[in-house]
Amino acid sequence: MGAASDLLTNYQHVIDDLRLVTGDNGVFDVTADGDLIYSKAQTGRHAEPGEVLELFRDLMGSDVPRYGEE
Repeated sequence: MGAASDLLTNYQHVIDDLRLVTGDNGVFDVTADGDLIYSKAQTGRHAEPGEVLELFRDLMGSDVPRYGEE
């Protein structure tokens, strides 16, 4: 599963807007509410499967359940 699919599958009930924006030179940045939560440029690698989802979960906090666990 890709990062966008992971996020929508698990947090569709709290995501108001999800945009995929193309960039140059393999840019892969993920922001949530204006906060950068993952950057390929900063890490020097592409995100591992589930990594962006984990970072989003950390940002949301444990009080926000996954979709269907409400």
